Amino acid sequence: MIHLVPLMIERVGVIVIAAFILAQMKSFRQIVQHEQGIKEKFFILFIFGVFGIISNYTGIEVHQREITTRTWIDEIGTENAIANTRIMNIVIGGILGGPLVGGGVGIIAGFHRYSLGGYTAFSCAISSVIAGVFAGIVGKYFKERITKSPWFAVTISMLMEVMQMIILWGSGFRRLVETIGVPMILLNGLGAFLFMLIIISILREEERTKAFQTHQAMKIAEETLPHFRKGLNKQSCKRVAEIMLKRTEADAIAVTNEKEVLAHVGVAEDHHIAPGDFATELTKKVLKRGEILTAHSKRDILCFHSHCPLQAAVVLPLKLHGGTVGTLKLYFVRANKLNKVERELAEGLANLFSVQLELAQAETQGKLLKDAEIKALQAQVHPHFLFNAINTISALCRVDVEKARALLLELSRYFRRNLQGARHILIPFEKELQHVRAYLSLEQARFPDKYKINFNIEATLKEALIPPFILQPLVENAVQHALSARKNGGEIIIEAYTEQGKMIISVQDNGHGISSERLYMLGKEPVHSSEGTGTALYNISERLQGIYNEEALFQIKSTENGTKVTITIPVKGDYKKDVESFYCG
Repeated sequence: MIHLVPLMIERVGVIVIAAFILAQMKSFRQIVQHEQGIKEKFFILFIFGVFGIISNYTGIEVHQREITTRTWIDEIGTENAIANTRIMNIVIGGILGGPLVGGGVGIIAGFHRYSLGGYTAFSCAISSVIAGVFAGIVGKYFKERITKSPWFAVTISMLMEVMQMIILWGSGFRRLVETIGVPMILLNGLGAFLFMLIIISILREEERTKAFQTHQAMKIAEETLPHFRKGLNKQSCKRVAEIMLKRTEADAIAVTNEKEVLAHVGVAEDHHIAPGDFATELTKKVLKRGEILTAHSKRDILCFHSHCPLQAAVVLPLKLHGGTVGTLKLYFVRANKLNKVERELAEGLANLFSVQLELAQAETQGKLLKDAEIKALQAQVHPHFLFNAINTISALCRVDVEKARALLLELSRYFRRNLQGARHILIPFEKELQHVRAYLSLEQARFPDKYKINFNIEATLKEALIPPFILQPLVENAVQHALSARKNGGEIIIEAYTEQGKMIISVQDNGHGISSERLYMLGKEPVHSSEGTGTALYNISERLQGIYNEEALFQIKSTENGTKVTITIPVKGDYKKDVESFYCG
């Protein structure tokens, strides 16, 4: 028995080496890593059937208690038997392929063992089939557990070898079992352990690859999101292409819309010029079909430039609401660089980018809607204001011509700024102040002693960018509603200053205040009433959130002695550039 152990280890080594070589085959790795169809099951049946036959040929011939050290066994004497690793191969095949595959491997290996002869030929053939079917059943129901730890497979392999020894013992071959039983049980278990370690390493490699792909995709998506939020324009697409070139194995990255190349960075920039017409027919095919296309040769890329160094490419459609609006292209200078990992990463990124484009469009639509709301708000100039202003100017024409002329100019400035402000998302704060002063000059001409205005404006804020029409409606509310009951003694304080990197704008009056019920709803939802005070405040609040998100604050505090409305927005940040891209994208 002791002399059999090193020889059995040698036979196990042969199979493990063969298994290691098999693990380097792309087709086998794919079978292990993915669901199996009929073709894949036949492949497993063939491979492990061959392994079983090799185990028979490389077995150790035993005559009673004597060991024959032949390297290759093509025939067994009628008084002899063999010790081999056949059961190990049958068990692994059954675990990977299921009962039918396991039974098939058992039949192939068992029939071959029977054909070699020897007095245990029939018993070994029967035990082979039983082992294959049993291992296949176990593999079918416990495959996930088996592929996480090799010990489950080791246990099954050793049990099946024990089962074979029981069959041999029951057939009257007790002396043989005493000689080969323990070495075969232990070393088939060792072989199964090593074989399953190889299988598990293949599975873990796929998990690591997927984790890496996910990490890369999330990192790229995180870095490209701010740019895709601006839509498919030249600036945003160039930045996206630069990020992808840095974070993928591609040699060049290009992004297109439906009509032209918006960005191309990396190899072949000399003739893949952006912006410009498509340099390859492959892009046109993807735009037309809306499906992923790959090229593994220069000829497949169909570049019009004869000396183009690009040898492989994957071109992916960028979709928006089901339609193809552009393409993402990854180019490689060597065809073997375009592997499965790069293709899957590109597919994932194309899907993420398509989602980002849809989110960007939804955000753009939201901003456009808010812009439309403010334009509609400015279009609804209160007819009473216009009527009163004209009446005031008309009356002054008789008593104070110069003042009437000045007010007429203020009225024209008021409407001009109304129109100008409606065309922009952000304007200099000074422009908003001029609009407020024009309005107040017209109102104070009607009621010269009713209230006074105090401006406390930090000089450095005059060029700061703010959304238009956020100050004038607050002042108008104070004049028309808060101070409506006062005949004199009214006061409105308009302040603007910086605090901890934020711009604080406030409008405070000493009017009659707002009830707690109405105060709770103002700015949070439209509050329609005969006074009409709620819609403008809600519009301001919504626009602030739409432009600055959580960085903006809109607060209303009111007591019986007056009301104070405060707006807090970032004073830093290149929002002007964002606005330009919003309109140019």
